[in-house]
Amino acid sequence: MDLFTDRRILTVTRLTSLIKDVLEENFERVWVEGEVSNLAMPVSGHLYFTLKDAGAQIRCVIFRAASRALKFKPKDGMGLVVRGRVSLFEPRGEYQLIIEYLEPLGIGALQMAFVQLKERLAKEGLFDEAHKKQIPKLPQRIGIVTSATGAAIHDILNVLDRRFANVEVLIYPVKVQGEGAAAEIARAVRDFNRYGDIDVMIVGRGGGSMEDLWAFNEEIVARAIYHSRIPVISAVGHEVDFTIADFVADLRAPTPSAAAELVVKSKTELASELDALSHRLKQGIRHELADYRGSVHALARSLKDPSMLLGHLAQRTDDLSERLNFSFRGELRRRSERLENLGNHLRLTNPGLMVEHGREHLLSLFGRGEHALHRTMERLHESTAVNSGKLQALSPLQTLSRGYAIATLLPEGTTVRESEQLKPGDTIDIRFHKGGALCTVDGKRP
Repeated sequence: MDLFTDRRILTVTRLTSLIKDVLEENFERVWVEGEVSNLAMPVSGHLYFTLKDAGAQIRCVIFRAASRALKFKPKDGMGLVVRGRVSLFEPRGEYQLIIEYLEPLGIGALQMAFVQLKERLAKEGLFDEAHKKQIPKLPQRIGIVTSATGAAIHDILNVLDRRFANVEVLIYPVKVQGEGAAAEIARAVRDFNRYGDIDVMIVGRGGGSMEDLWAFNEEIVARAIYHSRIPVISAVGHEVDFTIADFVADLRAPTPSAAAELVVKSKTELASELDALSHRLKQGIRHELADYRGSVHALARSLKDPSMLLGHLAQRTDDLSERLNFSFRGELRRRSERLENLGNHLRLTNPGLMVEHGREHLLSLFGRGEHALHRTMERLHESTAVNSGKLQALSPLQTLSRGYAIATLLPEGTTVRESEQLKPGDTIDIRFHKGGALCTVDGKRP
């Protein structure tokens, strides 16, 4: 069937499906390079981003299974080389690149993963010198985490046996490369810490490529070393090889053999150090004894006859006793004089005399007060009589007694002073000297 000549109408879904088949059949595996933008990492675990260059862009997706296997995480602006297959996302009709592998442009994936992990752990403080523990000078028991069949364990044991054959060694055999190696190394470090009866731990292996050494760059190993209570010496690869374990460990040894040399000193060195310390100790004791002898002689020369010292003390006691008696008699005399002065003052200020003088003064004041009260009462009686006469003369009742009357307009109770206040029919109350009358106004005159 020829879709371009036959007049056949396709649904959008059918056309999209046909285009998807064409893309997936013809672009099954392609390598593409470009710059990452619009990176998104949803909770599903898939990675979505756009890969672009100066002329175009394409949507990319890394599904969760492939995402988990990545050694590093892409970032916006990072240049990538990717391998994948071209497909089409049918619900939106967009073609996309489903990525199966990627690596940084111009740098290997492992190197990028190493740099990213190193930067992140450094920010967390796993490499800080303040966290480094002191390596014991003479460990009694050494733990070794490495392969049981590699060259590293033989190098370490040969050096330890040559330098100090009496030291006890515990070996925890692990895989040092390949899948599961990092988990075994981390578990060995934790198990040694749970066991606890070792003084120092060597973690390492012999040389190899970056891929061979990668187990010592895993985060699980770094955190196990960081949390170890036992001091850890990292001895991975050759002197030029550096791993994350080297930065976290309390001490880095350039090789496994060097780790064995660092962890214990040879018997000859220890014997020389002991001889030197013994000699210094003896010299110090001799100097101290000489200093003490000189001090004893000086003290003996300065020591006086105790009887003379006691005589001086007795004389001093007599002098102080005499001065105390003299002071006591003087103080007693002064206090007697003060007591006599206080008695004379008390007699002059006898409370009985003061009370008698007060009583006489009080009686005098009482008499003067009584006389003043009588005078005041007389003046009040005279003033009351005068005021009563005046009040009687001005009283309205006195006026009424002479034949006058007082008229009050009802119901207001207003006093009537002129006929203009009245009109026919008003009721007025007329008060006489004795009694009164209610009247109705029939008329009025001026």
